[in-house]
Amino acid sequence: MAEKVRDWLVARDIDVWMAAPEDDEDIDGRLASTSLVVVLGGDGSTLRAARWTVPYGVPIFVINVGRVGFLSEATPDDWPEKLERVLNGRFWIERRLMLHAELWRDGQMVAPFSALNEVVIGRGAQARVIHLHLRVDGDLVTTYIADALIVSTPTGSTAYSMAAGGPLMPPQLQNLVIVPVAAHLSLNRSLVLHENARIAIQVEMGHEAFLTADGQKSTPVMDGDEVIITRDERTCSFARVESPGYFYRRLMGRLGFSWPHLNIGPARDSRP
Repeated sequence: MAEKVRDWLVARDIDVWMAAPEDDEDIDGRLASTSLVVVLGGDGSTLRAARWTVPYGVPIFVINVGRVGFLSEATPDDWPEKLERVLNGRFWIERRLMLHAELWRDGQMVAPFSALNEVVIGRGAQARVIHLHLRVDGDLVTTYIADALIVSTPTGSTAYSMAAGGPLMPPQLQNLVIVPVAAHLSLNRSLVLHENARIAIQVEMGHEAFLTADGQKSTPVMDGDEVIITRDERTCSFARVESPGYFYRRLMGRLGFSWPHLNIGPARDSRP
């Protein structure tokens, strides 16, 4: 299908380059002169593409050939019509909040991370809970005794956060949400925070734990480490042709709660 999309674009005199997801160096070297990245895949492929495009501010247009496709804009059937609208300038840019995380150990930063969906601090293979001391804006909030703690964006609210019982948030919101996973004798409710919150999570455990950003490579976390999470200064841009209310329609459709056979008709509220 990638060749089909390429040929379609070339026929319209568009300069096109193609790359596989693992071609990091090749992709990074081309993005500075790229106007749009077309992703063929699911949400996992889109999260990988976001790592490349965000530093350059290049918008993403996703054709869903994966399983879920919450982040997609087109399907294998309707992509020509929607991509034509993008080429003709009949689209809008949706900018989604991202997270910036830092892993600190003994006063030194071990590594920085960025995430479009979520940052997760969780236990390793051994089925034992870990203690996670949460501070927000410098104040101690609570200590979670749990398998993991998810810090999610509105984009990530339809991913791991949703599976763990977190709230569903439309992308227009700029809030951060904290969701515990299998909390034991501690707060088992989600916390919704303001967009500029500074989240500090200190890890206490006697066995292995890991930090994972957007489900990518896991980084070991040691006893006493601290993870600092804030809103990233950058955003991830998506090229959209559907109306801003697409999120709710797509959400219900993906979750199997849409009822196309019911002829309800248009909304009766005529107020502007």
